[in-house]
Amino acid sequence: MRYRTMGNTGTVVSVQALGTMTFGAEADEETSGTIIEAYVEAGGNFLDTADVYSKGVSEQIIGRWLAAHPTEAQQLVIATKGRFPMGPGPNDYGASRRHLTDALDSSLARLGVDSVDLYQIHAWDALTPIEETLRFLDDAVRAGKIKAYGFSNYLGWQLTKAAWIAKVHGWAPPVTLQPQYSLLVRGIEHEIVPAALDQGVGLLPWSPLAGGWLSGKYTRGTAPSGATRLGENPERGMEAWGPRSEDEHTWAVLDAVREVADGAGTTSAAVALAWLDAQPAITSTILGARTVEQLQQNIAAVDLDLGADALARLTEVSTPQTEVYPYGPQAVQQRFRPIVP
Repeated sequence: MRYRTMGNTGTVVSVQALGTMTFGAEADEETSGTIIEAYVEAGGNFLDTADVYSKGVSEQIIGRWLAAHPTEAQQLVIATKGRFPMGPGPNDYGASRRHLTDALDSSLARLGVDSVDLYQIHAWDALTPIEETLRFLDDAVRAGKIKAYGFSNYLGWQLTKAAWIAKVHGWAPPVTLQPQYSLLVRGIEHEIVPAALDQGVGLLPWSPLAGGWLSGKYTRGTAPSGATRLGENPERGMEAWGPRSEDEHTWAVLDAVREVADGAGTTSAAVALAWLDAQPAITSTILGARTVEQLQQNIAAVDLDLGADALARLTEVSTPQTEVYPYGPQAVQQRFRPIVP
């Protein structure tokens, strides 16, 4: 395993984090515990969860595991999130002080800890003034309930606005951002990655295999079936089979990933994860798994060095199509200049 500091903090985390959205849903408690143990044995030390994962069950499973493994628990960096609905009332979700106070206290109780290392706002809240959210987070840092905070699913301007408001008021700054990012989803490179680099914020990409598309399990013209996410629900979320399978760009990327994997004697998933780990601003890539076998296959990517040629080829073939302005090549070039014309 390799390690980096968590964003602009001194906290050290493994370059692969264990995502636990499957805990209590696709993985029962026994399987979830085995997955944590395999992750820790591989040198991982960064667990990511959220209150909304299985309506708190994921946090409860982690909490019971931490209590049963106190020695290992001392070495783990624990991250959770709040913002999405946890009840039917109008104040049961959002990034208001009222909701986040309840959400954080409930998460700490389920995890069985006095504080978490990283607390993340799960998404932007257009109804709550960002000052209210940031002041709550600063108060939580000062109270010792959280050691640092970050965001998830924020746009570039939202991250920049939040970071500068915190700086102006002398509040604790954000240290991480969780965006969706993979060889098939690279839109964040236009605004979000530059904003993160500007503010010293570390990225924690989720869905690094694009919902399983980059794992090598899907082939052109063959609809998914069996015990896979798309096999069980072909219309699942943003990775739904129909729209993505009809896009030739998808298959061009998958073919290139497969060819690089064959040449390196490894898996498509390992290639996709290794490419992502080599991108700017990345702190740790979030790995989700239903089984120990899935986790171990993905952890193997930590030792894979693709080399400059393979990285360049994957970057080129996966470049997203954009309009001429403001993200086309000539428009991007306008934002840079040499010292001498």
